[in-house]
Amino acid sequence: MPLSSSSERLMGTTITISLVHEQADNLLRQAFDLLKELEFRFNANSTESELMEINYQAGIAPVKVHPDLFELISLGLEHSLAPKSHLNISIGPLVQTWRIGFSDAKVASSEEIAQALPLIDPHFIKLDSVNSTVFLEKKRMKIDLGCLAKGYSADKVAAFLKENGVTSALINLGGNILTIGNNQSKDGRPWQIGIQDPSNPRGNHLMTLSITGKSVVTSGIYERHLEINGKDYHHIFDSETGYPIETDLASLTIISDRSVDGEIWTTRLFGERSASIMWQVENIDGIEAILIDKDGRLACSSGIQR
Repeated sequence: MPLSSSSERLMGTTITISLVHEQADNLLRQAFDLLKELEFRFNANSTESELMEINYQAGIAPVKVHPDLFELISLGLEHSLAPKSHLNISIGPLVQTWRIGFSDAKVASSEEIAQALPLIDPHFIKLDSVNSTVFLEKKRMKIDLGCLAKGYSADKVAAFLKENGVTSALINLGGNILTIGNNQSKDGRPWQIGIQDPSNPRGNHLMTLSITGKSVVTSGIYERHLEINGKDYHHIFDSETGYPIETDLASLTIISDRSVDGEIWTTRLFGERSASIMWQVENIDGIEAILIDKDGRLACSSGIQR
């Protein structure tokens, strides 16, 4: 049976879903409907989203939220509070100050950064699991789930497709890939996933992975950046300084079962030294990593067949 594909622009990227199934067209339509619903729930850049209601009520009142949103914020908060984690879901005020990746991006002034830093402390996010409410204790706080929403959404789409009998699919949320089974349109061979060369235009790969039923998530400083007076500012921020993180890494790829885990660990670990990242990855069950530094050197964790 041939592979059926559909693409739409959602979540700030181009999303493509390819699958093998008799009811492919119907399932693709429903999968994109599900993604639109999730985007409405999690989007930090839409005045209409459910997440924005929490941000509007910062310092005022707790907000009752949908179970999916509560689950994602709970997961994000747990990993934001973990020791030495670079993931921080309360980073919203800083992201909105710099706006890197948007048409109105600018270099934040030291005054703006000084105003944002006290607001990006995840300890001020209060969750009530009995009532499913989220409360931001300080006015002007903002949750931003951009580091997790795509992975969580990919997992939700995969679960929906599996429930409907899909055994071969590729879900591509722009740099965030999740596969179901093998590629049945190519004699059941593994899916071939290219790892982007950070120093060259999109589509230039440094290596290719053979992947079956796993997620491949890449985070890199080359994706969204701003160049001003010859200095390059990327979109991955340091919660301590308020500036883009200082790093020798160009990209970090995590291979995992769940896409949301790939998002968690690419974000949590980005900004550590390469040796430290590798050491941690070797001690975390169920994930593998590929690191590419700014000089184009590539390192893989022990479970990746080169």
